[in-house]
Amino acid sequence: MLKRYMHKRERYHAFLEDNRVVHPFEWGTEYITDDAGGRDSRELFSEFSKYTIEHSEDFFCSPEISDFRLDGDDLTWTSGIRTLSPENNTVYAKYFPNQSHDKKAAVLVLPHWNAKAGTYFDLCKIFNRLGFSALRMTLPYHEQRMPPELERADYLVAPNVGRTLQSLRQSVVDTRSAVRWLKSQGYEKIGLVGTSIGSCVGFFAFAHDMQIDTAVFNHVSGYVADVVWEGLSTYHVKEGIGDNVGLDELREYWLPISPMAYMDRLSKLPPRPQRYIYTLYDLSFPVDLSRDTMAALRRHKIKHSKAAIPCGHYTLGEKPWVYYDGYKIVSFLRKHLK
Repeated sequence: MLKRYMHKRERYHAFLEDNRVVHPFEWGTEYITDDAGGRDSRELFSEFSKYTIEHSEDFFCSPEISDFRLDGDDLTWTSGIRTLSPENNTVYAKYFPNQSHDKKAAVLVLPHWNAKAGTYFDLCKIFNRLGFSALRMTLPYHEQRMPPELERADYLVAPNVGRTLQSLRQSVVDTRSAVRWLKSQGYEKIGLVGTSIGSCVGFFAFAHDMQIDTAVFNHVSGYVADVVWEGLSTYHVKEGIGDNVGLDELREYWLPISPMAYMDRLSKLPPRPQRYIYTLYDLSFPVDLSRDTMAALRRHKIKHSKAAIPCGHYTLGEKPWVYYDGYKIVSFLRKHLK
C-alpha cells in the first residue's frame, strides 16, 4: 500500500510541471574530440570510454583558476571546461560564511538536476548554525548558466552522447575548483553533499580529490545510462535516444561518467567517512540500481555508512522525509567535520 501511494506521488510530482522537450539524438563527437576524422562513432566512443577511465585523473583535472571573484556572498570564476554556450562558461556559487569566521570546516553543496535558484540555501544556513561555512554551487546549464534556447537544463543529461560526457565532466571540474577555492580561504576540512545528479558529480570529485574529507551522497545509482533508460524523470532523454543506441552500448559510452567505473579507484584510496542515502520507492533512481551500487561498495570493501528511506525521489522533499533526510546529512557531516 505504501509503495503504491509513493509511486503515485512520484508520478504526480514528476509531471506537475512537465515542460520536458524531446531533443533529437546526436552522437556529439565534437564534444570529445576536435578530429573525429570520419571515424565510426561507435568505435570512437568505445575507445574514448576505455581511455578516459584509465586516465580519469586527467579527464577530471581542475586547471589553475586565476579569476575567482567574491562580490558579497556571490562567488564566480571561469569554468575549466569551455563549452559552446558562453553563459555556461562562468561558474556561480553562493557563499555562506560562518559568522564567527572560524575556518575549521566548510561544506560544498551540489544541487539536483533542474534545481531552482535559492534551493539548498536553508541547508547551508543550517551548516552555519552548526559552526560551518557552506558554498552552494550552480551546476552547468542551470540558472544564470542556462542558454536562452532552454527552459530546463537539458544539456546536462541529453540524447547527445558527447555533450552529456562533456557536461558531467565540466560539473566535476567546477566542483574541484570550488574545493580549491575553499582551501585557499584557509578551511582545514572540506565536506561535500550532493543530491541526485549532484550526488553522482560529488562521487566523481570524491574519488579523485583527497582534499574532500567527507561526503554524503543523497540518492545513489551506479550507471547514468540505466537511470536514463529506466528513470521516470529522464523518459524524454530515452525517447530522444530512440533505437539509435541500445542500453549496453550507452552504458559503455557513458561509463566515464558512471560511479561504478571508479569503485576500484575509491577502494585503493585512504578511507574517508562517506554516507550513501537512497529511497525505497524511487522511480527516478530505481531502487534496484541503488542496491547494486551499495553491493559494489561492499564488494570492493569500501567502508561506508548508508541510510534507506521509505519514500521516493521527489517525495524525499516532502514532510516528514525531508526532515529525516536532512538529519542524516547534517548529523553525519557534523560528526566528521568537528
